[in-house]
Amino acid sequence: MPIRNARRFRVEQTEAETALWKRLRNGQLDGVKFRRQHPVSPYTVDFVAIAERLVIELDGGQHAAQQARDERRTDYLSQQGYRVIRFWNNEVLDNPDGIMLRIRAFLEAGKSG
Repeated sequence: MPIRNARRFRVEQTEAETALWKRLRNGQLDGVKFRRQHPVSPYTVDFVAIAERLVIELDGGQHAAQQARDERRTDYLSQQGYRVIRFWNNEVLDNPDGIMLRIRAFLEAGKSG
């Protein structure tokens, strides 16, 4: 089921997911390999850099009402050894360069820790 969901989510990407993927794919960010809509059972994460243990989640307006669920998800991913960074969809669309700088800083912080 997680793989089926991941495939479906790849086809049904949001505008923000598409925009961010164009900047993350093919190692464009400092050679870091990201995967999109990747299962980390029991969840499917928006983007993950496996080697760096970094998950990037994009949240739309519906996530404001799902805060407790998102916190449980983040807790689970943290227990699996992932660092999680979240952005609102509008942040990605309105300030893509700033988002890339924040992701790069998060990656750099992970190297020193």
